[in-house]
Amino acid sequence: MTSVALAVTDGMLHFELGLACEVFGSAPDAVKVPWYDLAVCGTEAVRVGPFRLEPDHALDRLPGADTVIVPGWADIDREPPAALVDAVRAAHEAGARVASLCTGAFVLAAAGLLDGRRATTHWAHTRALAARHPGVMVDPDVLYVDDGRVLTSAGKAAAMDLCLHLVRLDHGSSVANTVARNLVVPPHRDGGQAQFVSTPVPAPDHHPLAELFPWVIERLDRPLTVEDLARRARMSSRNLGRHFKAVTGTTPLQWLLTQRIRHAQELLETTDAGVDAVAAATGMGTATTLRRHFNRAVGVPPDAYRRTFRSRPRPGPAADGAMAGSPAAESLATGGPTAGNPAAGSPATGSPAAGTMAPWQQRAPATRPTRN
Repeated sequence: MTSVALAVTDGMLHFELGLACEVFGSAPDAVKVPWYDLAVCGTEAVRVGPFRLEPDHALDRLPGADTVIVPGWADIDREPPAALVDAVRAAHEAGARVASLCTGAFVLAAAGLLDGRRATTHWAHTRALAARHPGVMVDPDVLYVDDGRVLTSAGKAAAMDLCLHLVRLDHGSSVANTVARNLVVPPHRDGGQAQFVSTPVPAPDHHPLAELFPWVIERLDRPLTVEDLARRARMSSRNLGRHFKAVTGTTPLQWLLTQRIRHAQELLETTDAGVDAVAAATGMGTATTLRRHFNRAVGVPPDAYRRTFRSRPRPGPAADGAMAGSPAAESLATGGPTAGNPAAGSPATGSPAAGTMAPWQQRAPATRPTRN
């Protein structure tokens, strides 16, 4: 069982703290793998937003955890407590994977964990983070950054994206999708996606692409083109690209390739289908094509990816429901941009604590979106 420690002190944001507790505190009934051992750690009773919180353990528990999560820090103009900073630094030195949610990045920066690394925080505070910690390569245009054992998320909903990313690294796409469905949130938004797009994301049934998304997901085994999508949506290819950018923050080909890769991951995790069959089922055509794009996107060949997850308990039947062709099209309104076309781009990948990393989990993200 993987241990997760939430580091709390006075002045934490309750939204991010509650979100992390919801994801890592208990697994949905449909998830049949050993879940996380969650501990809330602090020095004493603290105020978290409007609530009073009694930590379960002291901060000295952090260095023994596999993963340490620092929720948002409300007052970025105030230095975080030395005891918190020291405990977070000690956890990282002990080999823990350390993640910050929203402005929790200021705590990681104070601990020196972000020096020389790419990192992000809520877009409204990226300039302050860069000015106060010039050694940090602040990226204001992404949802989260996975830099190996140090991860940072943007604000609010992006914290959920990072938490699900951690679950995906530890347990695979099917389990992460099951958790997301239980929380009624999109199963995957890639870390490289912009923090916001030019217009708000419409309700699922009230935008021009609402009927197109599930239609595509049911046909991932076919060699679809932008022209095919435009024809189905009854608009020009140019207008299709404009609507995709407004709704998803990416291009039609980027979105389509990401769906093919995600479907391939789930087939590799949950079925015994050979690589040739997976290539056919995901519209990649041949095993060679699948291996090339999968390796570029995930950081490891399909066979190695399957071996990684076959060494773990298999998810329950309900987890398989997220495979393409199922009602899991709820993810499509935000589908993660990563690979502009079959020859470009790569999704963010990352790693759990040292000593437990599979090779594919050690790659840092290489994506950089265009801000809208």
